[in-house]
Amino acid sequence: MTSGDHGLDGVERRGLMFVLSSPSGAGKTTLSRLLIDRMPGLKMSVSATTRPMRPGEVDGRDYHFIDKARFDEMSKRNELLESATVFDNRYGTPRAPVEAALSAGQDVLFDIDWQGTQQLREKARDDVVSVFILPPSAADLEKRLHSRAQDSDDVIRGRMDRASHEMSHWAEYDYIVINHDIDEAFAEVQSILKAERLKRERRTGLTTFVRKLQHQLEK
Repeated sequence: MTSGDHGLDGVERRGLMFVLSSPSGAGKTTLSRLLIDRMPGLKMSVSATTRPMRPGEVDGRDYHFIDKARFDEMSKRNELLESATVFDNRYGTPRAPVEAALSAGQDVLFDIDWQGTQQLREKARDDVVSVFILPPSAADLEKRLHSRAQDSDDVIRGRMDRASHEMSHWAEYDYIVINHDIDEAFAEVQSILKAERLKRERRTGLTTFVRKLQHQLEK
């Protein structure tokens, strides 16, 4: 295992994959943005996709835009940590940049569903910390979907139907946060990330640090 960057206490550590999942409208995207803005040492995972680039998108920032042949090649070579097909377009997380970030002591944030989370666990269980965001009630979730004014009533009904299936996987996650209030939910998610950064097994420099302390005490 490669040692990572020094933490605030000077002890090197390995980064982690921090996964947020939720039904549409439960607050996952807002919480992801807050974490990136307010938590140093955390970067957003950038997926590869075969779908066409949309106006305003930037290759390498929003997605890595590649063709289907290249995507299939990456999949065959086990170069993707997780992948999915959505409306005939392929999406996946390139392995190399994530592993480089973790080895450098940087944490990577994933905004993915339960299926992607399962795939990450299969390939890198020790590096994954997963959080599922729940709405406080079905009525609140529907209200939030309507307030976004992005979707038709039929689309919202479809999202509500899928929400029940997505929430059935809540017990597969390490932590559950009920989003009554976005500030409180962010504080809880932030606390989870801070605590996971301090886990002994991720602090690769602890053995050297403790030996140094012991040496100082024995002088």
